[in-house]
Order: sequence, then structure tokens, then C-alpha cells
Amino acid sequence: MKSILKIFMVALLVLTACKQEKSEVKTQQTNTQEASYASFGDKITEDNFLTSKEMLAKFENLQVGDTISVKFASNIKEVCSKKGCWMKLPLSETTETMVRFKDYGFFMPLDANGKEVIVEGKAFVQITPVEELKHYAQDAGKSEEEIALITAPKREFAFEANGVLMK
Repeated sequence: MKSILKIFMVALLVLTACKQEKSEVKTQQTNTQEASYASFGDKITEDNFLTSKEMLAKFENLQVGDTISVKFASNIKEVCSKKGCWMKLPLSETTETMVRFKDYGFFMPLDANGKEVIVEGKAFVQITPVEELKHYAQDAGKSEEEIALITAPKREFAFEANGVLMK
């Protein structure tokens, strides 16, 4: 009887410990006075960030190969519809940045379009080849006709996020 009780107690302890670990793996919530943020990747703070227009000015001063560490806020325009492995953030009405996640260490929710985010990481300018542009168009669910229109490499403002806060 005592051995059954001991086994039951050990099983209960293991199940309880597993549940706590799973809840820690889930998205962390950071409470602020104004809003609550879901945290992805490295832990970052919601202070001292640039606006998307200020970030655009920084990007415009970069050359291909330049990199800067920065934090800025924007609203998600588009998220990879397959895994959430990238997102596009507008910098102005006509300009956006492609955000990928450091070492593919985390992903964004597939339904995150339109959500306000703060991203921290490295900004840089790159030339994206046609094959990669077509791959991203497929991930975004574009039609075959839209994908066929991609015929030239593109100079892009890119961002590798090590951490994201989503409102």
C-alpha cells in the first residue's frame, strides 16, 4: 500500500512539474500600465524604441553590407502563412522591411497581421535574389501569376530580430 502511495505521489509531482515547464515555454506576458505584450525570442523591453518613420531614415542611410543594432515599433503588414517564420513591417505607406528571426529560434503567430510590435535586432540592406523573392511570395500565398511577375533581384531593407514584443 505504501509503495502505491509513493508511486502516486511521484507521478503527481512529475505531472505538476511538466505542466509548469510547458507554461513557461508558452508566450510570456509582460504587463505595463498601458498594454500587455506577448514576448517572442529574447526578452526585450518596451522602452527606447524608434518609430517606423525614424527607422526608415536609418535604413536610407545604410549601404549594402552595413548593419546597425536597433529597436523600433510598427504594425505587422504580413506574416508567413506557413509557419510564421518571417513578417513584413511597414516603414511608410510605400516602404517596408522584411523581418526574419535569429537562427529561426522563434516564430510569430499566423494570425498576427495588423498587430503592433516592437522588434529588437540588426537592421541591414541586402539584395534579395529572384529565387528567394519567389519563395517568400509562395509562403505568403500569392498566386502563380503574381509569382511569375517576379523577374529581378530587389534591394531591400532587412531586419534580423532577436526579440519581439506583440501587443
